[in-house]
Amino acid sequence: MRRNRNAKIVATLGPASSSREVITALFEAGVDIFRLNFSHGLHEDHAKRLDIIRELERRTGRPIGVMADLQGPKLRVGTFQDGPVELKAGASFRLDLKKTPGDATRANLPHKEIFAALEPKTHLLLDDGKIRLQVVRCGKDFADTKVIAGGRLSDRKGVNVPGVVLPLSPLTEKDRKDMRFALDIGVDWIALSFVQRPADIAEARRLIQGRAAVLIKLEKPAAIDCLDELIELADVVMVARGDLGVEMPPEDVPSVQKRIVRACRQTGKPVIVATQMLESMISAPAPTRAEASDVATAVYDGADAVMLSAETAAGQYPLEAVAIMSRIVSRVERDPFYREVMDLEHANPEATSADAISAAARQVAQTISAASVVTYTTSGSTTLRAARERPNVPILGLTSDMNTARRLVVAWGVHSVHTADVRNFGEMVAKACTIAVQEGFAKKGDRLVITAGVPFGTPGATNTLRIAWVD
Repeated sequence: MRRNRNAKIVATLGPASSSREVITALFEAGVDIFRLNFSHGLHEDHAKRLDIIRELERRTGRPIGVMADLQGPKLRVGTFQDGPVELKAGASFRLDLKKTPGDATRANLPHKEIFAALEPKTHLLLDDGKIRLQVVRCGKDFADTKVIAGGRLSDRKGVNVPGVVLPLSPLTEKDRKDMRFALDIGVDWIALSFVQRPADIAEARRLIQGRAAVLIKLEKPAAIDCLDELIELADVVMVARGDLGVEMPPEDVPSVQKRIVRACRQTGKPVIVATQMLESMISAPAPTRAEASDVATAVYDGADAVMLSAETAAGQYPLEAVAIMSRIVSRVERDPFYREVMDLEHANPEATSADAISAAARQVAQTISAASVVTYTTSGSTTLRAARERPNVPILGLTSDMNTARRLVVAWGVHSVHTADVRNFGEMVAKACTIAVQEGFAKKGDRLVITAGVPFGTPGATNTLRIAWVD
């Protein structure tokens, strides 16, 4: 199941993609990682989907990544006495902690943390930014506001507070229950929603205890203010453009996306670009030209993966969405300009033996026209450093740890293989050559560039580079 592309595809499972047949077809069409969205569905639904994925993994012999995406602290207004209300621009509107249903003059906002962070002139966005309020007067249990941009407001619509760091953990009680369940069934990444500060990641790591990798979703402008610290602490980063696009001006989102992708590439952390990539395909069999260009832009920037959300979870054309996304990625990567961009933006290697070897492996592979770079890794760090170099040949990531094999699936250009560890140089070369041929990356007479750590099996000890002939 070799993919003839470097960037990976993440697909969300849901009502439109829960059967064994559809999940199998999605994988065959090009999905590398499946997303279980814990904002929707029951625990037993997610467990059944994961069982299907693991059975598919065993049947195909290919590691498949699975992400559990936690809902996070979704802030919402309460209900309304007589149905939806119309808020007029210039009108006054109160938000408070009273549990009684609202009307055209007030509504319940059951989040005391918001009131604690508000100040006069703070803006509140309701219903994905369709309605904008400005705080005139506030206290610990209320906020009197003026309607700046009006509209129709109904029960349980979302609330955003742009430019304010709210005193909220990204983990609600529901998230903690969902996380425990996700870890018990064996997901590969826990995705944290609405991360705002480094302490949010530290809290999650304490709870996860190494049982899964930590993926952070950057969807709050406050997170961008401490971007470098957040990336350093995370294992994988997602540019979640949905809420990010609500809380900041739309014209700022493209440059922020590029900034995040570039920062992740510099540090060697895999980065996923997500939200509304092929949204029209929820109900149409083909994307708009603008959507195709959006996917292509993320690939040109060097993103490790691009993601489908409702397109595969609830859309009418989930297989077509995956297929066209895969074709867009492949087409971009065949563009000579794409290779020029990758070569122009190599990050400077850090002063470590692993980075020195990884940088040398890329250069040697290019010089001798190698068929592949082969990395032996235990923790995955060796392979991730190789992917950071964006070589012009595929990366075979060989590991004896199945959890590592699955987590490496998200990395750019990496074809991960679960295999037994090696004991000496002869076995290292022989196994690399055999697997490269079996997996379709090399043929007799090709050369491979192999990196490993000696003593073999020692995590984080990459110190060896070997050129091998396939015979």
